[in-house]
Amino acid sequence: MRYGYFGSMKTKPGHRDQVVQLLLRSAEGLRSAGCHHYVIGVSDDDDQTIWVNEVWDTREAHDASLHLPDTQAAIAAAMPLLTGEFTSREITVLGGLGLPPE
Repeated sequence: MRYGYFGSMKTKPGHRDQVVQLLLRSAEGLRSAGCHHYVIGVSDDDDQTIWVNEVWDTREAHDASLHLPDTQAAIAAAMPLLTGEFTSREITVLGGLGLPPE
């Protein structure tokens, strides 16, 4: 079973797009780390919240990705721009459109 992480983060006013760019720029190396799905989204009626949806081979692969140099750089750059309000949900991914078979 694959591991899923769905979450949100709130940015300080005026910084949402900057944080989105940091998250997207750090996405390049995630596929080789075991990531199958990495989607960053925003809502037109909320200029501070960023939604993140990820699907990984395993939870361990996700956790290890947090130590990659690009990920560490994105986290360091983003943290001062965030309010500290986060949501998260860990799920077991059973399948879906766009995911390769296990």
